Amino acid sequence: MIQPEHQRRAYLEALGIDVWLPRDEVGAQAEDVAETDAHAEIPTWDDLRAAVAACTSCSLHTGRTQTVFGVGDPQADWMVIGEAPGAEEDRRGEPFVGRAGKLLDEMLRAVGQSRDRVFIANILKCRPPNNRDPKAEESAACRGYLQRQIELIEPKIILAVGRIAAQLLLETDEPVGRLRGSRHQLGDTPLVVTYHPAYLLRSPSQKRKAWDDLCLATRLMREASE
Repeated sequence: MIQPEHQRRAYLEALGIDVWLPRDEVGAQAEDVAETDAHAEIPTWDDLRAAVAACTSCSLHTGRTQTVFGVGDPQADWMVIGEAPGAEEDRRGEPFVGRAGKLLDEMLRAVGQSRDRVFIANILKCRPPNNRDPKAEESAACRGYLQRQIELIEPKIILAVGRIAAQLLLETDEPVGRLRGSRHQLGDTPLVVTYHPAYLLRSPSQKRKAWDDLCLATRLMREASE
């Protein structure tokens, strides 16, 4: 998967990797050399996990119990992306636990998937105080980590769970109700938006729509596999 230059620089900066940009008139050849050198320093999965665990790129690190890197199969066809860790996720170091996590597990099982077969991650790797919405600088600091996870996993489908995740990934302010039910793209990867399990626990009448979203994601994943 080839990412845009601005995304490449974003995750390199998030990981503390300096990117050299030529200022002279050497031209395109010098730029190609610099980009090749930068790519040679891109970390492996274990390096990325270690970088996330040690991250101090934004103020959220001061209040965390631990980072929440993600859980599941690093070679998964499905990647599920939520908003940010909550209190229990911060304590356990795992995304989507508690009642919402159990419902997500049930949703995945309904389409033949499971927590250990997909990869589940969040926009943020640290918990915001009082579970507030992420600030722009916080999501920007974590975007490089998430981008690198996507590149390493190379999922066939991304499921964006909830308003915050969908809006940040797709760079829009459209509500979930307008974003769901359609195919979106994140780079080369098809992306489907659905409701957050916590919302579905409060509004069980919307579960049918979430089921439709899962069916759409399943169909797009199969098409990507053909």
